Amino acid sequence: MFEDMTWMDVEGYLQRDDRLVLTIGSCEQHAYLSLATDARVPMAIAREACRREGVLAAPALPFGISPYFTAYPGTISLRPETLAAVMRDMLQGLLAQGFRRILVSNGHGGNTGVLSAVLIEAGNAHPEAAFSLFHWWRHPSVAAIAEEAGYPQFHANWSESFAASRVGPLPEGSKPPVDLPAAANARTTRQILGDGSLGGPYQAPQELSDRLFAAAVDAMVAELRRL
Repeated sequence: MFEDMTWMDVEGYLQRDDRLVLTIGSCEQHAYLSLATDARVPMAIAREACRREGVLAAPALPFGISPYFTAYPGTISLRPETLAAVMRDMLQGLLAQGFRRILVSNGHGGNTGVLSAVLIEAGNAHPEAAFSLFHWWRHPSVAAIAEEAGYPQFHANWSESFAASRVGPLPEGSKPPVDLPAAANARTTRQILGDGSLGGPYQAPQELSDRLFAAAVDAMVAELRRL
């Protein structure tokens, strides 16, 4: 992890490996979970996956594209063009330093379109490098565990509830799934969502959460090995 190293340590690492995990998150409402859930959870996954593979991880970018949640205090949203510009600057700097295989771990669905476009652009400009866009919650092995258990994955429900994202007590029970219009503005979104969860159980058995997290780590390890 960069935060545990000096620049000399990173220079030494680049003499033997050129892989890096770069986490892009968001700061947005997650009902009863941390506003930083989309950065904290993928970073927790990255720490374990990188420990197993001996790969470095950069600090997470904690902001993303969340205009629909800005009526909830604490949400900080970037414009798409801002995120795209920041990503280009980050990738340019990392490539100049010698990183050649970069796994971008996206913790927030709202970032997906911009990140996909920027990574395709970077791949075209730098054919000597390899880029991968990883979404832990979408990976087939992770989704299969939730489906098999009969626990739907929705924003701010049990499927994002881990030690890294829990900041207080969680409600018992389940919330009916919410049908949120795709183009709803921030005020309407808050009126419809209420507490912010899109529905489903607020909590799951710890064993199920542990299995989900382990599957996400395994998926990231496999992706790092494919880079």
